Amino acid sequence: MNQRFLSLNVKLISVTLQPFFKLKRMFSLFYSSDAFRAVRYRDFRYFLGYRFFMTMATLMQSVIVSWHMYFLTKNVLWLGMIGLAEVVPQISISLFAGHYVDLWDKKKIIRSTTFLLLIGSALLTTYSIESFHSYERLGIWPIFITIFLTGLSRGILMPANTAVLGQLVDKAHYANAATWNSANWQVAAVMGPAVGGLIYGFSSITVAYSTVFVLYLVSLVMVSRLEIKKLVSTFNKMEEDIFSRIREGISFVRKSPELMGAFSLDMFAVLFGGAVALLPVYAADILHVGPEGLGFLRACPAVGAIIMSVFLMFYPPEKNSGRTLLLAVAAFGLCMIGFAFSRYFWLSGLLLLLSGLFDSVSVVIRGTILQLYTPEHMRGRVGSVNSIFIGSSNELGAFESGVTAKLMGLVPSVAFGGIMTLVVVAVTYRINPVLRKLTLK
Repeated sequence: MNQRFLSLNVKLISVTLQPFFKLKRMFSLFYSSDAFRAVRYRDFRYFLGYRFFMTMATLMQSVIVSWHMYFLTKNVLWLGMIGLAEVVPQISISLFAGHYVDLWDKKKIIRSTTFLLLIGSALLTTYSIESFHSYERLGIWPIFITIFLTGLSRGILMPANTAVLGQLVDKAHYANAATWNSANWQVAAVMGPAVGGLIYGFSSITVAYSTVFVLYLVSLVMVSRLEIKKLVSTFNKMEEDIFSRIREGISFVRKSPELMGAFSLDMFAVLFGGAVALLPVYAADILHVGPEGLGFLRACPAVGAIIMSVFLMFYPPEKNSGRTLLLAVAAFGLCMIGFAFSRYFWLSGLLLLLSGLFDSVSVVIRGTILQLYTPEHMRGRVGSVNSIFIGSSNELGAFESGVTAKLMGLVPSVAFGGIMTLVVVAVTYRINPVLRKLTLK
């Protein structure tokens, strides 16, 4: 009787768990596909975790600081100064950072710089405890000190992260790693501002800054878990001075048609084609959707980028990569032209989503080119040049959008930017046959 009862129990448990085992087998088959090649590396998983929490914390802090600054000063001029206080130190230190990234322990550089972000976050948290009293005694200097530290950190971390990424996975998996890295950043870029706004809105400024501090702390733990192989140096560190080595990095990019073409395409596409800086005007005066619609429009490019990143995990752009890159940037320009003339909210959102799709293709291909065509001992310096292209194009792109909108009008300025993007693609196609014929596989 007991044996029969035990047998029935075993059968019942087996039937109950059967769907679970099927689900486990399906997940194992899914995980074993080529789309997950890069994330099978333990250290790459820690790197993704570090990048996710660090990016999320940085963008959360950016949103919270903007709101906090306006709450204290009621002066829009100070909001513009925040961007300047961040971009100037980033660009100023980037080339020097690339030099030292190639010479020093990359893990220590990333860990120390992340600790610097943690200090800035702690400063803001302390400052916010009695916001008005702190403002009366200290003014807004603590905010600007933190933003300055953030700019310095970005100038160091961008080349350092570029250099480290190539050491975490095998060369054959660079495209897959670049895709995961891009998708990871985009998800953090969507979640960071959203979570920051919700916490600030439903709680308090101190809780919001404290959350940023915790996220930076988690990212610091993640990067501390990395085990990065130490490379044997093939050159004498004392042979050249710092400026000679910086010139060497710049010269290498300039003489490499693959790198120069990819960097230039990205820079000019953002410089001329980006309409993000003008979205508030479109939301208010063209589409009449208010702040809620603006938030939706701002999220659309990131959502598109995430969708495309998932697709590229399974279908990496390794064949005819140069032509794909040129077509993606051209399609991005066409999306901007369509957005300029759209008067329908749903159509504008769709075009922004498509622009994110095509931009994601560009980001993944450029990231793969950067890893494949840069020697190991120069990744820091080449990464620093890339960070200047990216950093300057975002801020200069916002400036260009504002100036052309003032001179030409809102709609013509956005359309002009899209047309100029197409011109840049056509010129690159004509003068850079190496990039045009590039295949990464």
